[in-house]
Amino acid sequence: MIVAVDAAGGDYFPKNPVEGALQAIAEDSSLTVILVGQEDPIREVLSAHDYDEKRVIVQHAPQIIGMEESPANAVKNKQQSSIVIGLGMHKAGKCDAFISAGNTGALLAASTFILGRLKGVLRPTIAALYPTVKGPRLLVDAGANLELTPEMAFQFGKMGQIFSEQILNIENPTVGLINVGEEDEKGTDELKEIHKHLKSLSGFIGNIEGRDILPAKADIFLTDGLIGNIVLKFGESIPGVLMQLVQSAVQKLDMDQDQVLAVQKILKTAMSSFNYETIGGIPFLGVNGVSLVGHGGSSPLAIKNMIKAAVNCVESDVNGKIVASLN
Repeated sequence: MIVAVDAAGGDYFPKNPVEGALQAIAEDSSLTVILVGQEDPIREVLSAHDYDEKRVIVQHAPQIIGMEESPANAVKNKQQSSIVIGLGMHKAGKCDAFISAGNTGALLAASTFILGRLKGVLRPTIAALYPTVKGPRLLVDAGANLELTPEMAFQFGKMGQIFSEQILNIENPTVGLINVGEEDEKGTDELKEIHKHLKSLSGFIGNIEGRDILPAKADIFLTDGLIGNIVLKFGESIPGVLMQLVQSAVQKLDMDQDQVLAVQKILKTAMSSFNYETIGGIPFLGVNGVSLVGHGGSSPLAIKNMIKAAVNCVESDVNGKIVASLN
């Protein structure tokens, strides 16, 4: 298995992508990584580590796509960037997957343009793993498509079910449509049409509300990219805000050090499922390849887990199952 890693993506490149890749090959003897980015900085990081040089390939890519750059312009004007070169290698069959903690919009645009869409797929979508009391569940769309048609919703639900079955090991995953109420007639005219269309989707349980997400009333939370991205970013804010509230309460209660440590341990354990590092990255479902994006601040641990997630997608043949379900 060969995974190309964007060594010029994220807030802490090339250090974190390189170190995460080294952690991944240390745990998987069958894995080879291609580090795509500016060669000299990559080799400088590598020089500080002992590793199997036969399983680490450095592919020079002189240009860098910044986190705030326009996706379309970046992909068009930076053909020598790590994202474009890395995905080009994937398209040419030189690697099995590509992962990046870089510019999400640019990665989605490049993945769609370079890799193309799977047969029968209307639009690719971002599927984000979302923490719940039952463990990670899937939020689709998480920001790729700000508008949602009934046909797209059906495909997103179906692709989400396949990913949930194959990667999250959820049997017969259910799909819930995020809406302002549970009743069929709730929501905008567009949501009502989507609801009608989804009735033919096996596992569709109807509308779900915001309060149903964390308790995991459904296994896949289906929505448009506007609402999905808001829900995703809200979830990311929960651990930090909760920690602040707990710290404030601890000060008011004048607790001793042992009590404070006990509270911190409990909180850390309880919130572990919200830690993006354990998730690693999220896939672009519907593209004709395996392309994953991670948090901009991804640590080496997060990069390692994103590589593992990419390997799982390839070994489980998620794309082959998506094509079979839609055609």
